[in-house]
Amino acid sequence: MDPLDFLEHDELLSFFHCRKTEMSCMENPRTFLNQLRDHNLIPEDKYKTTIRMRSKDKMRKAVYELLDWLEKENSEHIPLFFRSVFKDVIMNQYPTLKLLHNSLMDGSFHFDPKLPERRETEESDERGSAKVSEGEEKETKTAKKKRKLTSGSSEGDDEQPGSSAKQTPGQKKKAKKIHFSSPRKGEVGEIWTWPLYKTQLPVTCGEMKGTLIRDKLANGEKCIQVDKQRFTPSEFEKFAGKGSAKNWKLSIRCKDTPLGKLIKDGHLKAAVYKRRIRQARKALFVASHSNTDEEDSEDEEEAQPLTEEASGEETEEQGEPTQVGPDHYRSMFRVTCGALTGTLYKCRFASGKCGKSIRTEVSWMSPEEFVNTALNQRDASWRKDILYEGEPLSVLLEAKVLTMHSLLCKCKRCKPKPEDLDDDKNDDKCCICKSEGEEDLVECDKCPRSFHQNCHLPHIDDTILGDDNQWLCTFCVFKLTEECRYPDEQRTEAVMSRQISQHMLECEYLLLYLCSSDEEQIFATDPREYLKNYCSIIKTPMWLEKIAGKLQRSEYQTVGEFVSDVQFIFTNSATYNRNNPEYLDMGEHLKQLFDREFKKAFNIQD
Repeated sequence: MDPLDFLEHDELLSFFHCRKTEMSCMENPRTFLNQLRDHNLIPEDKYKTTIRMRSKDKMRKAVYELLDWLEKENSEHIPLFFRSVFKDVIMNQYPTLKLLHNSLMDGSFHFDPKLPERRETEESDERGSAKVSEGEEKETKTAKKKRKLTSGSSEGDDEQPGSSAKQTPGQKKKAKKIHFSSPRKGEVGEIWTWPLYKTQLPVTCGEMKGTLIRDKLANGEKCIQVDKQRFTPSEFEKFAGKGSAKNWKLSIRCKDTPLGKLIKDGHLKAAVYKRRIRQARKALFVASHSNTDEEDSEDEEEAQPLTEEASGEETEEQGEPTQVGPDHYRSMFRVTCGALTGTLYKCRFASGKCGKSIRTEVSWMSPEEFVNTALNQRDASWRKDILYEGEPLSVLLEAKVLTMHSLLCKCKRCKPKPEDLDDDKNDDKCCICKSEGEEDLVECDKCPRSFHQNCHLPHIDDTILGDDNQWLCTFCVFKLTEECRYPDEQRTEAVMSRQISQHMLECEYLLLYLCSSDEEQIFATDPREYLKNYCSIIKTPMWLEKIAGKLQRSEYQTVGEFVSDVQFIFTNSATYNRNNPEYLDMGEHLKQLFDREFKKAFNIQD
């Protein structure tokens, strides 16, 4: 029997809670994260974001946040966590884990000092933090055209439609803290009374597992989280294959106790979920299709937050069951309208008029602006004329993949302030590292790209952030000067022998282009950090971040030296991935992009 089986769950949880910081400080945690990923203990999007990080400090912070997420959202999997990381091959790489293993096995952790109960932040602290936020807002006011604060919502945190989103833009919603303490004697089975589950409860429906968010249930919102998808109770019942029961209070349970009993006993508060009943359409589009404001509101759905105590009865959700397919888990959709193409971001979508949710090569647009630009018609219908995989966008709306915000919604998409409108013109993530990171994003004044100061080439100096002059990124500067740089055709041999000091713009552009095209950041970081046998196969490792550093430090003398290092990335990929077609194709695709852009940048006509 596994020695961990002799330890109580709350003992393991308390031990984990006190050792998160130690584990987050382990050197080169990639193998550690890979092990957690292989055991489905951390979300894929959080794993990818963390694994791409270049800064050690950012990595430590991200690992801690992952462990904190595991404790709060999936605490029932803490025993599996310890079993997965207490493997000899993992502990040999991380001495910290070996020490933790020994402490658990010999029982020495029982001598740890008893933790005081964690308390909610005092009201005075909240006022103090508000003052600090006001001070920070004043400090960044002079550079509001250049800087985008990263405290806004990310792709993973979709805005909930409705009038409840009342916090001001730039103001980060305060995270609710849980009390960490073991259950009292006699409460072993009633986990809904534990302080640990004050805000969330693990629930099941048949074989399906989810996390119930208490306050959203009380407010009549989508309250059950499964992976990245959120459901109402009835939707979760249908998703679990129990839709025929039509009684979520009985079919959804917490530790074998129906939610209906918890609601009746006062352990949970639940709103009445109502849905407007509509007749099924005979066709996707009718002849009298109009493009009025009423069209925008026909698919609106809003939960009525009437408590059961007030109503005395509940109206079940009606209508066709919502089919949950792969598109429900997508955050971006490649869309077209006529000859115009763009990417629709789910987290930015609010309605046809509200929310600049479609990103083209040159700007962010609302769906209506996208249609008007593509077709040059003011009476066009964005629902019908914008296509996703050959189908009109209305298909995504009817499938509830996209959700229309209420006409009364006061979120920053529907009722934006001037600073929100300015922020909406640029990307929410860095064009190069594909993450928000801790630093502010610097926005280009000509294109929709945003950058971290040290991701852009050349690095962006602090003095640029404070002035009121326009700032153009290297992509835009390169495009503006493209025609006048090389009016005559060039030869590869002549270009390769030129001094790089005279061609820094071209080389910086080419490297940024590669980094931006490497969507998964496969070639951005040192492969030796996460591929154990890499050095036994590849003698000269090379990666994009290393080339960027050498370029910034002026270590290259000629264009040829720079190109040689870039080509090393592709030849190394072809050698190492010869038996891995997926990554082999990624390297080959990136090589083709570089060869094409290199000839274009220097007007080479060999």
